[in-house]
Amino acid sequence: MTPPYPFIHVVINPASGKNQPMLNIVNDVCRKYGVDWDATVTHKAGDAIAQAQAAIARGADLVAGYGGDGTQHEIASAILSSPRKIPMAILPGGTGNGFCRENSVPEELEAAVELMCVSANLRHVDVARLGDGYFIQRLYTGVEPEQQTSREMKDRYGVLAYAMTVRQQAKEMVEAHYRLTVDGEEIEAMGTRCYVVNSGTTGKGISLDRDFSVTDGLLDVFLLNRDLAHVAAAAGHFFHVNLPQSGLHYWRGSEITIESDPDRPVWADGEYIGRTPLAISVLPGALAVVVP
Repeated sequence: MTPPYPFIHVVINPASGKNQPMLNIVNDVCRKYGVDWDATVTHKAGDAIAQAQAAIARGADLVAGYGGDGTQHEIASAILSSPRKIPMAILPGGTGNGFCRENSVPEELEAAVELMCVSANLRHVDVARLGDGYFIQRLYTGVEPEQQTSREMKDRYGVLAYAMTVRQQAKEMVEAHYRLTVDGEEIEAMGTRCYVVNSGTTGKGISLDRDFSVTDGLLDVFLLNRDLAHVAAAAGHFFHVNLPQSGLHYWRGSEITIESDPDRPVWADGEYIGRTPLAISVLPGALAVVVP
């Protein structure tokens, strides 16, 4: 059997949330299926993008990222910004692995490597363009870099680190006056956070909304504050409860702008990217992902 991707490059994030002999596993499985492969190791933010782009330029048939959602974000960004568009594969090595769950990729490494070597099935998922960059899962505003969950906490507490950090973040939330435009509709309201969602599957095993889809060509927008109506609206979507408030403070569209006064910090796929204002647009089906 000829493998669908004869030459695979693997980008490894050594700071990922799992401790396992991944090189041995990748080597054993790739040898079993006659796949030629090589690897690079990241040391800082941005390395995965540069390494993946170099591999694409060298002729790689597939690029895989071993790490969490931040690593997958960089691999996707590399592919989308390269002249030659190739598929990506996901090797789960992070704390949460939300993009892995979103695409039904096995969370056990050996099974994920085997899928990478043998599956010719591709899922073409939507991508959000943000200036010169991209995101594949979620963008949100309102959390300062020093308030974010640290690598040390993730290593020590795993997914519980997120819950511990959220409690502290809630105490420090700052309201801002938001001006949103969603497919031409203008919205003004006070809020503590604004979410723009492409993938509704989180690394904590929670699906935020059964209607969220990475293949519908649309993004889902939430504006949250401390008002009970906002909290109830979010609960209706996040926990699939049919409440009268579920349609409030929620919009869906393909072209979105976010402004705020004062400006607020912005995170995309878990990475700090700057501050508001920002403009977002959807690229339908722009990224090919190896799936079962």
